[in-house]
Amino acid sequence: MNDLVRQHTDLGTPDLEWLHLLVSEWQLLSDLSFADLVLWVPTRDGARYVSVAQMRPNTGPTSYQDDMVGHLVPRGRRPMLDAALDEGRIVREGDPEWREEVPVRVESIPVRREGRVLGVIARNTNLLTVRTPSRLELTYLQSASDLAQMIAAGSFPFPAEQVDMDASPRAGDGLIRLDADGIVQYASPNALSAYHRLGLATDLVGLHLGQTTADLAPSRGPVDEALVKLASGWAPRETEVEGGDGVIQLRAIPLKPKGTRIGSLVLLRDVTELRRRERELITKDATIREIHHRVKNNLQTVAALLRLQARRMDSDKARGALEEAVRRVGSIAIVHETLSQNLDERVQFDDIADRVIAMVAELSPGRVAAARRGRFGILTAETATPLSMVLTELVQNALEHGFGPGQRGELAVTAERVGERLLVTVEDDGRGLPEGFDPQRAGNLGLQIVRTLVVGELGGTFDMRSGETSGTRVLLDIPAPATTKQ
Repeated sequence: MNDLVRQHTDLGTPDLEWLHLLVSEWQLLSDLSFADLVLWVPTRDGARYVSVAQMRPNTGPTSYQDDMVGHLVPRGRRPMLDAALDEGRIVREGDPEWREEVPVRVESIPVRREGRVLGVIARNTNLLTVRTPSRLELTYLQSASDLAQMIAAGSFPFPAEQVDMDASPRAGDGLIRLDADGIVQYASPNALSAYHRLGLATDLVGLHLGQTTADLAPSRGPVDEALVKLASGWAPRETEVEGGDGVIQLRAIPLKPKGTRIGSLVLLRDVTELRRRERELITKDATIREIHHRVKNNLQTVAALLRLQARRMDSDKARGALEEAVRRVGSIAIVHETLSQNLDERVQFDDIADRVIAMVAELSPGRVAAARRGRFGILTAETATPLSMVLTELVQNALEHGFGPGQRGELAVTAERVGERLLVTVEDDGRGLPEGFDPQRAGNLGLQIVRTLVVGELGGTFDMRSGETSGTRVLLDIPAPATTKQ
């Protein structure tokens, strides 16, 4: 719609925003009218109309099989559009049009904003299935007529009301018509069923909806008065009411077709099952986070016990093995700690990598400067846990075997995403690999762990080679599908 309006008209940004607000709300008008809606805006030269938006009803057959958006019509071809635009009134005169052997009643509703008519809504009703209307259909049509008059007067939609139309109730979900005093004049079967689920044992017609709703809801203290006013339709608002065995979502729409409030529409939807599932998901998420938190605590306890045992060892070799085990357990604990703070099973791995590097760098305090370059981004828990262990082993191996006693140097962990692959390089400027070293066969326990995790669990590749001038380069290439956030 933005492109069409800017290409063909001189409407400014506030006018365009008003049209967007109208289009976000007009599904309600379409459903209540049982009619298609097409928004026509005059071109800047005034010689034509351009259709910038279209809506089909959920409550009846369509009048247009084709998409009308983008069509241009010369002024004069559709007199009802001209009359509505020039006179600023709703035009209903004229005989039905025949389209592909289908009779269609056409009406034109001017779209007004701050005293100016911006365009015209053509309301097209398929008359092929017309029958004697029921009480529900009569209420729908009367409500549609009131909304159409409000659009023509510039009082609908409501600028201050921000509505999520994907989540907001629709006419078919449940509809209640109130008079000016908030008394129920009509309630659709779905609306009545929703109130029965709240605990209402009688019919709604004749009751004061606001007071009835407040009585059915749990005690709210000072909120009672606000709930009474909202459910009475005094202002355009949305709320949820929980009572009995149900939860209903309410949306109030004051009706002021001639500037004076004559009543209200209340749209409602039974969201009991939806809220129950949301609570189950919240409980499940909380349980998963608590499990990760407890696993992290248990791993830290294991690491503390191993550290205590290492201090009691007389053998330097045994003490070193236990300290390596402490770091391995610690790297897994870091992942679980991060997962315990998230709502899903994904983690920002850059933070984990920094903590792992800092933890292992304690092997050579002040001698080797270790740092991360680039970004790992968001990784799943299935990837993060083995990758944290791989980093631990590679950094630990570089610090232990890449530098001699007292030797200073630098170590860099570089991450780069290429498509759905994650390329990781661990590079140092130490003494390099020994002659004839085969990284795929030789190596200590740490390198065996790296090979197993990279190839077996991560499904990637692992290579280790001498640096271009000195030191060692370790190259990892693992699959890392892109996530919705990085």
